Amino acid sequence: MIHSLRGAFKLKDILAAIGFPKATYMYWQKRFDRADPDRGLANKLLDLHKEHKDYGYRRMQAILCKQGEQINKKKVQRMMQKYGIQVTTFTRKSRKYNAYKGRTGRIAPNRMHRRFHTSVPHQKITTDTTEFKYYELDAKGRMVIKKLYLDPFLDMFNSEILSYGISQTPSAVSVLSAQKQAIEITSDCLYRRTFHSDCGWAYQMPAYTYVLKNNRIFQSMSRKGNCYDNAVMENFFGISNRKCITELN
Repeated sequence: MIHSLRGAFKLKDILAAIGFPKATYMYWQKRFDRADPDRGLANKLLDLHKEHKDYGYRRMQAILCKQGEQINKKKVQRMMQKYGIQVTTFTRKSRKYNAYKGRTGRIAPNRMHRRFHTSVPHQKITTDTTEFKYYELDAKGRMVIKKLYLDPFLDMFNSEILSYGISQTPSAVSVLSAQKQAIEITSDCLYRRTFHSDCGWAYQMPAYTYVLKNNRIFQSMSRKGNCYDNAVMENFFGISNRKCITELN
């Protein structure tokens, strides 16, 4: 319509009458004739989606990177939304694991006060529990969500994982087993040790607190609902989760 009226009226008058900015008009006029620079990448995504219908944008981005494509995961997400190839198999969100079950035992004071740095090996140890999700095929070939719970003990001196437990459900046995190994490994420390954690039910257990007290180890706990009080452990979980997603394939 605009092109048909340009002979009788000036372009600026037409745009002014309809309230359309001239800069916007010129911008889109140039773009209409331009080829899509991401068409080749879009074709790759569509082919990958045919082969891996249950892969989300993170796993797609990992595959593309292995194929030599330098692309940001947010761009992959936008392109998958644009072409309607988002994963719909696992759209139901599951509740995030929360180890806090109220006051079920002894709440220790926060002795760490975010003083995470130490020059003494085996002096400051932190721990927490995190949940990992993975997928398996059932007998009918359907994808089923499975969960694993990791209980690591980390040395704040060099961020080394001294011991850990893995279980399919939140387990006191897993926590106590990893705690025992961590205590044995850190027994060479010349100073009194501190074991830091959140207020999760496992760290309030009498069995957990008794072992620390029996070995003359200070127990320290983060304040409820404050992840920054255990930032070292949260950072480790963040890195390990991203690493697992990147290396899935």
